[in-house]
Amino acid sequence: MKAKIVYASMTGNDEDMADILEEDLLDYGFEVDSSDVTFSDASDYLDSDLCIFITYTYGEGKMTDEIADFYDQLKTIDLTGKYFAVMGSGDKTYGEHFCENVFDFEKAFKELGASEITAPVTIENAPDDEAIDKIDTAAKEMADKLNG
Repeated sequence: MKAKIVYASMTGNDEDMADILEEDLLDYGFEVDSSDVTFSDASDYLDSDLCIFITYTYGEGKMTDEIADFYDQLKTIDLTGKYFAVMGSGDKTYGEHFCENVFDFEKAFKELGASEITAPVTIENAPDDEAIDKIDTAAKEMADKLNG
């Protein structure tokens, strides 16, 4: 199984999430390719079975330019037959906007025909032990569903 992880990280928190998930998926036998959103194209997902996007939500949910550009690219491809997962970080002081971009991408993947393999993983700020457990659990769920 091939997994493609694209992450957007301003402070390094989401890159850390991507690294944790990549290590988990490799342990489960996945072939994993990870890249920063600024060096990725949404069409990169077409060569993978599992499409993962990890993003931060800045402030009140407005996507930064690099995230918005990738989102616009994503909306142009057909992901029917693919699986997806979304993860990300945010700041709970923004209330209803906490991790809003994660849910924007979840909706987009569904609209593009992809099947959600695990519930979105959202964390506040940097991944602590509880957040790492959430990522590990999501990775196991992905492996269980895709590796039989």
